[in-house]
Amino acid sequence: MYDGDIIDPHHHLWDLSTGWYPWLTTDRPKEMVFGDPAPLARDYLPPDYRADMVGVNPVKTVHIQGSGNRDDPVAETRWLQGLNKDHGMPNGIVGFAPLDQPEAEAVLAAQCEHPLMRGIRYIVAWHSDARFNFNERDDLMRDAAWRTGFALLGKYSLSFDLMLFPSQLGDALDLATAFPATQIILNHTGSPVDRDVAGMARWRDGMRALAAAPNVAVKISDLCAYDHDWTVDSFRPIILDTIEWFGVPRCMFASDLPVVALHGGAAQIYAAFKEIVGAFSADEQRALFHDNAVKYYRLD
Repeated sequence: MYDGDIIDPHHHLWDLSTGWYPWLTTDRPKEMVFGDPAPLARDYLPPDYRADMVGVNPVKTVHIQGSGNRDDPVAETRWLQGLNKDHGMPNGIVGFAPLDQPEAEAVLAAQCEHPLMRGIRYIVAWHSDARFNFNERDDLMRDAAWRTGFALLGKYSLSFDLMLFPSQLGDALDLATAFPATQIILNHTGSPVDRDVAGMARWRDGMRALAAAPNVAVKISDLCAYDHDWTVDSFRPIILDTIEWFGVPRCMFASDLPVVALHGGAAQIYAAFKEIVGAFSADEQRALFHDNAVKYYRLD
């Protein structure tokens, strides 16, 4: 079983006193796709993260956008850059930019003034069940203004973290095909939330098709958000199929702390990852747990 270095390429930190997280405070819903978000409504800082990662002990981490601050999208990045100075983490940052707005390029330029900036996440996830929505539109990846902003990512050498639901995987393939020079990193294994036969078939067909785009990589993370009573056996086919479709060089394991802690400890989740790929070669396991994160988030 893998016992080498681990990089966590997907986690969040937040300080609720900033007011940047209305989805956890003033506008907190009673239910989201992962359940009740109330337990997440507390400050979550590097000491909290490290306590949750005891037994995993990553050597580097990548912070993924969690702020809802549209007035100053770079504020979270500035804060995280300071945390790195004080705590040695995170080691890479994926921030936000309003890709559909005229100020998109100015925001991208400002984000790139920070040495740890690696990519942008603009959550496009739309679901027919309004409780699960992260975006009010299901067509954002097809929107001309949004694509104009997306086209700027290449100019600034930024990747794009893509969070969606399986019904949107076809749009993701079209986006990846239209922008082959932009690295897209799919979040949470494509979010297989609909667990009936039709829902899982939609996820499988969409993922298999998306794998044909060589500029798409996948983070295998927070599967328990869509499988609250998960077991190693329930994770196994999703993980192994994803790796089969995309190949080891385009997959990486991640935590999604603190969200993942709603349905399992990080050490428990990583133990499941290790068991499921235990028959892979040593080099393949190192790629999944460490090397691919270095490659895609330029952590060397």
